[in-house]
Amino acid sequence: MWDDSFPSFLIGLREGLEAGLIVSVLVATLVRAGARSRLAQVWTGVLAAIALSMSFGAVLTFTAASLSTTAQEAFGGALSIVAVAFVTAMVFWMRRSARSLAGEIREKVTEALTMGAGVLILTSFLAVGREGLETALFLWTTARAADESTGPLAGAGVGLLLAALLCWGLYRRVLRIDLTRFFTVTGAVLVVIAAGVLGYGLRDLQEGRVLPGRTALAFDLTGSVDAGSWYSTLLQGVLNLTPAMTWLQVAGYVGYLAVVMPLFVRGARGVPGARGATTPPPPAKTRPDRPAGPAATRRRLLLPVAVVAVPALLAGLVVALAHPEPAAGQTVAVSATDCGQGFTAPKPGRQDFRMHNTGNQTSEVYLIDPSSNAVYGEIEGLAPGTTRDLVTTVAGGTYAWRCVPTDGKAVTSKAVRVTGAAGAHAVVPVTQRDLAAPLKAYRAYVNRGLSTLVTRTRQLGDDIRAGHLDTARTDWLTAHRTYASLGAAYGTFEDFDQKINGRPDGLPGGVRDQNFTGFLRIEYGLWHGQSAAELKGPAQELAEDAAGLQKAFPHQDFDPSDLPLRAHEILENTLQFELTGDTDQGSGTGLATADANLAGTRELLTVLRPLLTSRAPRLLPTVDADIARLQHLLDSAHHGNRWTPVDRLDPAAKARIDGATGQLLEDLSPVPDLLEIRKSA
Repeated sequence: MWDDSFPSFLIGLREGLEAGLIVSVLVATLVRAGARSRLAQVWTGVLAAIALSMSFGAVLTFTAASLSTTAQEAFGGALSIVAVAFVTAMVFWMRRSARSLAGEIREKVTEALTMGAGVLILTSFLAVGREGLETALFLWTTARAADESTGPLAGAGVGLLLAALLCWGLYRRVLRIDLTRFFTVTGAVLVVIAAGVLGYGLRDLQEGRVLPGRTALAFDLTGSVDAGSWYSTLLQGVLNLTPAMTWLQVAGYVGYLAVVMPLFVRGARGVPGARGATTPPPPAKTRPDRPAGPAATRRRLLLPVAVVAVPALLAGLVVALAHPEPAAGQTVAVSATDCGQGFTAPKPGRQDFRMHNTGNQTSEVYLIDPSSNAVYGEIEGLAPGTTRDLVTTVAGGTYAWRCVPTDGKAVTSKAVRVTGAAGAHAVVPVTQRDLAAPLKAYRAYVNRGLSTLVTRTRQLGDDIRAGHLDTARTDWLTAHRTYASLGAAYGTFEDFDQKINGRPDGLPGGVRDQNFTGFLRIEYGLWHGQSAAELKGPAQELAEDAAGLQKAFPHQDFDPSDLPLRAHEILENTLQFELTGDTDQGSGTGLATADANLAGTRELLTVLRPLLTSRAPRLLPTVDADIARLQHLLDSAHHGNRWTPVDRLDPAAKARIDGATGQLLEDLSPVPDLLEIRKSA
């Protein structure tokens, strides 16, 4: 939990120390001015600031919970950017103000003493409230980045407690701290942490589709970095550095550090250190304290209660308005013998059903239209004794629950009728039988492609054995494009894919490792001056692996659910590898491979078209237009037998190709959900 706790611990310590110093100066000034009776006004302002900060955190939490997943990403991303701005301003302000903070607060208190209770309350409220709001916003951002971890709250609690102890020590003059140095060092660390929060926020905005480039990865180390290792969790928790980051994230992270850190360090060098906490302020002229009667005591209590209650009430109002639906939803029982107990006809609108598994088996749960089996919402893997929420929109129509235990038959509840206008979105479920015909057609396509691949890899081997390396370069590209066009079957090829098209990434010897084989090994040799004798062995091995794959494929288990998944993943890999030049071993033919991947995607959509047309009739025309646009851009980089290398593309042309690929990916993203195989028995 330490990796999630440290950023919040640091912000809690810094902000708590800032607020605590301010309160200490306020209290010390009043005590030394002989105005102890006015301390209640200071604590009233402090309590109001704390209540406002906690209410602000509640509003952020419940407002985000009422949004859709995409809107939550956008909302969280925007607030992450705001949090970075606040933290940046805070570290610069405190670096400048550490020396003069006490004097400025004393002046304000002295003025407030002559102007009545309201001004003193406002002074303490504003002084502490700013720190509280900054803390609430930053903690909300870091807690969201840590998902369900309690680390951020625990870290913040420890930081605030330590800050309170330090402030007590400074006030009692039993502790001396070089405050300027403290705020300078912690400020530098916070600048680095804020860079990570900025990167996380930019990623959220991309996931929320506010910013482009969601699939344009600058690097992806997920295959070679253990995400569960101590160093990986430490980097992710403290610095928000993840194994895969987009170009926009990297640019934001590096750009922020490159600009802010030098400015902060340069400014810190010009600020001399300051030790200790305070010096006694000059006495202030105040009215003498008078004993308070019962009526006066009640009036004094009324104000603190009001300033604490009002922010909480306002927060509750915001939460209620931001979260009108679903309200307290129905609790519906799920079991292998009785599905849907407690289900009654809901009102139209957004509903929250609390699904409680009362049985002894894990179960899939679907809200369906019993007449068509269309699915309005689902919960996968509801374990015995657990309760989970299913939130969906209900409109006019017929509804029922279907429960499918892990080891048992499907049970369907009684149907209920909801009156009102249509508008609820449902997905007609897909079964393995529905995907049988597309799978058969695609297997036939792959079989034909493998037959062609065997012929072309043998020709490539003949070219190399004869020493015709110029011809081999041409035939290499033809054979490689044949293999690339079979993208939807890569997961079925098992170990053959690594042998035939594996990259040198992660191999101890890199491109010279003996386990670096296949097309990319031969590409490296052909375009790096290796002789025919050096390439003869790898070419022979490639031809044998292609023949072995052709023989094995008819007996390999091709999961039908792979087809809808690959509709998106083929071009996702294209954007990640081919269009970044990551797989290029010297031939500069990344766009040719991208073109072959596009052809494979088009073939896959052809076999899935009947299922998609009936479920999302508007999707395919959009996708077809995207494919035509991307095909035109790729064709413009193809000149006779030559393809423009990715690193030599005009920046505008590269941006257009990346943008067209990204748009196609966005439009293909619903396919896996539309064609997901859902259990029915």
